[in-house]
Amino acid sequence: MNAPLLLGVDFTSAPSRRKPITVASGWLRGNTLAVADMERCADWARFEAVLQRPGPWVGGFDFPFGLPRALVVQLDWPQNWAGLIRHIHTLSKPAFKAALDGVRERRPMGSRYLHRACDGPARSHSPMKLVNPPVGLMFFEGAPRLLAAGLSLPGLHAGDPQRLALEAYPALLARRFTQASYKSDERARQTPERRAEREKIIMCLNTGAAELTLKLSPALTGQLLDDASGDSLDAVLALLQAARAWQLREAGFGLPADVDPLEGWIIGCPG
Repeated sequence: MNAPLLLGVDFTSAPSRRKPITVASGWLRGNTLAVADMERCADWARFEAVLQRPGPWVGGFDFPFGLPRALVVQLDWPQNWAGLIRHIHTLSKPAFKAALDGVRERRPMGSRYLHRACDGPARSHSPMKLVNPPVGLMFFEGAPRLLAAGLSLPGLHAGDPQRLALEAYPALLARRFTQASYKSDERARQTPERRAEREKIIMCLNTGAAELTLKLSPALTGQLLDDASGDSLDAVLALLQAARAWQLREAGFGLPADVDPLEGWIIGCPG
């Protein structure tokens, strides 16, 4: 594959004009990532159109691509990724939620949620979680669309080799620069302190504190600072994770050699 367009996707399970899916795009030149554009997908049709764009491109998507293997086994769902996703696509949202609720309610207090192997080292939420944040619903809406679009998901599924999707987790990168909160969807919590944390993250990225140096126009810098929801910054963090994975493509995009082909793995997460 020639040098691809890179995408970073901050995802939501219910896109709208108020809370769209945010897609950052850019190009990698050496160790510098130049962010070229930021677009908003306020409905599924527009997001699906992004997935169908011809390659070559590599995208980092901020939602879980898989479910915990132990959960899939308990539910007696297909234990290969494509089969599992096709099965998920046959379920209604209430049926999917009821299946996860049933497993969780049978488990003891304090260990209600099953996790994937990557969730511990990444400090990410279990894909069984349906609220605050609803990452299970993000999986439910996102993963079937990746399969339907014919994408390749390294470690999980072979599709179009010119369009690659990798699971990103912006918080994993953001924690390298701050442990404080830098975003909120609630207006009352969109404070100057959180803006200052976004500014700190952007400054670290611009000065090469990560493996790559970020190149942003003044307009995009202002957008990342002013977007108090953090969606714009998270899209750029996912973009950076996709760029770093592309650099590691000869080493399996940095994924562990023994990645579970049902659960998947978060790029940049230590194995």
